[in-house]
Amino acid sequence: MKRLMIAGILVAVAVLVFALGGWGSGDVEARAAGRLYSVTVTVREPAARPLTVGIEVAPASADTVTVSTVMPQMGHATPEISARRQEAGRFLATGELVTMNGVWEFAVRVHGAAGEEVVTVPVLVAG
Repeated sequence: MKRLMIAGILVAVAVLVFALGGWGSGDVEARAAGRLYSVTVTVREPAARPLTVGIEVAPASADTVTVSTVMPQMGHATPEISARRQEAGRFLATGELVTMNGVWEFAVRVHGAAGEEVVTVPVLVAG
């Protein structure tokens, strides 16, 4: 029931973004916070494949970041890939993270001084 409610909310957000003209209009950015870390995911040029994703982590003490994706509505999932550290708190991941347009859950695994945590960030990918 909880997953169904979350899926409904994500679809409503997708419709709202589309209605406001955000569908396929450049980079897409989304944020989420866990108990230990806050994560910002920026999908650069969402129509391009493989996908390039910028990941910003706060606090900036993160040592390693990996990312995988799931599209619960369709049953799609991708394997976890490592993000390259660009500078303190900023990482870049490139790979086959989505298989189609829609709402994806980006599972960002952060390991750093505060510990390890997976922060899930819902992102509308369209191109």
